Amino acid sequence: MARRPTPPPERLRELAAGFRIHGDVLGVEPYGSGHINDTFCVRVEQAGAPLRYVLQRLNTDIFRDPAAVMANIARVTEHLAAQLRREGVRDASRRALTLVPARDGALWRNEPDGAWRCYLFIERARTWDAIESPAQAAAAARAFAEFQRRLADLPPPPLADTIPGFHDTPRRFFALQAAIQADPHRRAAEAAPEIEFARARAQIVDRLERARAEGRLPLRVTHNDTKLNNVMLDDATGEGVCVIDLDTVMPGLVHYDFGDMCRTATRPTPEDETDLARVRMRRDMYEALVRGYLEGGAGFLTDAEVELLAFSARLITFEIGIRFLTDFLEGDAYFKTRRPGHNLDRCRVQFAMVRSFEENEDWMQQMTREAWVRAREAHR
Repeated sequence: MARRPTPPPERLRELAAGFRIHGDVLGVEPYGSGHINDTFCVRVEQAGAPLRYVLQRLNTDIFRDPAAVMANIARVTEHLAAQLRREGVRDASRRALTLVPARDGALWRNEPDGAWRCYLFIERARTWDAIESPAQAAAAARAFAEFQRRLADLPPPPLADTIPGFHDTPRRFFALQAAIQADPHRRAAEAAPEIEFARARAQIVDRLERARAEGRLPLRVTHNDTKLNNVMLDDATGEGVCVIDLDTVMPGLVHYDFGDMCRTATRPTPEDETDLARVRMRRDMYEALVRGYLEGGAGFLTDAEVELLAFSARLITFEIGIRFLTDFLEGDAYFKTRRPGHNLDRCRVQFAMVRSFEENEDWMQQMTREAWVRAREAHR
């Protein structure tokens, strides 16, 4: 995936000026650590007071229908804001993203150098690339569950699929098999142990999709990218304030979101750790995640959904691992990389976590059931 060059400062100021930003722009600087989009912080002075906005360039190599992405985001953020107002939530404007329209009223700007949008900056809160405590994990999980709950009554029509088949694990596994067969960059030999690991687990790839097709799992509005750095935690209280990065919000299973939280928060190492002996799930983090998530979701989750939450940690981690492996075999066309073999290192970390989840499966299932009983009793 070829990255577009960062626009020069004067161009970034010009882009910022195309949105309804109030005040004098003092500067526009790169912001955050995302893999996909290009994000900038716009510093503004308004009547002597400092303000900030988020200016972002959507990666249209991945999100090929920016109009659909932005229509989804507008519907979701408006619905969340209305729900928060009805619930009488304090600081409601900090608890859902707010789109800043372009000067002509459009949701985004289609420019020669990309598709651009703007948000209000959520102040007095931050994201964490690595969760530092079980309390943070519980707060983030609760925030994602509340996000799903508030969107459970989103009126029809369904949201657009911004990346069709994004969490379709059977489809991802088929893509891996095709990449192995084609081996366009002659990398399959280097990844032989990882290919064998993936093939040995072919029987798990359709478990969630079969349950959905059989009517045991309902489609929900889900985030679909619940890395813990996609929820902002309050600087003072540590509670989850605002779920961000809404490009992949679309119909899905709650297991996609919970499983991805487990994948990232229970791992004690960076995503590209090379010492695989360090890659083991942290039980205290899983316990915090399942407790926080079920506390936030007790009002809408079903028993059938909860029964497959522990399994989802293993499946979604496996899915991300095969995505990294596929991208490695196809020449690193999707994820940003910083070195040769970067995607293969990422794949190895995911597969090490899969092994760890397998070793802890019985404990995770028991912990989930106990947390569900407590959450339902507290909700009554």
